[in-house]
Amino acid sequence: MDSFERIIALLLEEDSYWVRQSHKVNLTKEEKKATGKPSIPRPEIDIIALDFANNHLLVFEVKSFLDSPGVRYDDLDVEYEAGTSGGYKLFTNTAYREIVFTRLRADLIDLGFINRDTSIRLGLAAGNVYGNQVDDIRDYFQSRGWLFWSPQDIRNRIVLLAQKGYENDPIIVTAKVILKNPN
Repeated sequence: MDSFERIIALLLEEDSYWVRQSHKVNLTKEEKKATGKPSIPRPEIDIIALDFANNHLLVFEVKSFLDSPGVRYDDLDVEYEAGTSGGYKLFTNTAYREIVFTRLRADLIDLGFINRDTSIRLGLAAGNVYGNQVDDIRDYFQSRGWLFWSPQDIRNRIVLLAQKGYENDPIIVTAKVILKNPN
């Protein structure tokens, strides 16, 4: 379990989502062929989060990139054809995304987790963004109907966690210690 994913999962739970981490999507052989990569392993989604009240499923990719230059806008604003490589496949390959989302929906319906009317939205939580590209990424995501949590969005949510009453959760305790003693 990735620690940064766990933080994002907790923040989603605080927003009343039911959360599942590292969810594998069971593509059939035919679906794998349709992606252009028939031997790919099962795709893994970092977080799926269900908002029962609004019948909405959030498919969240989580990238910390804390010790790297960060998420780059140019890596997201590109469209790859089926079978070609590129990062952020769910964002950059429409055919791949549709195949994965179709199978994800079918699997979750079969498991009784969602119903046919459940809407699905793609999102990205980024712990680090390259340069001053937060607004570019946010605007691009909004134009696509996707959700983007920037490092500042995540920080703001962690500040809210620190304001909660005591809970025996290492993430909440750490937030309280750091924000209570900023120097």
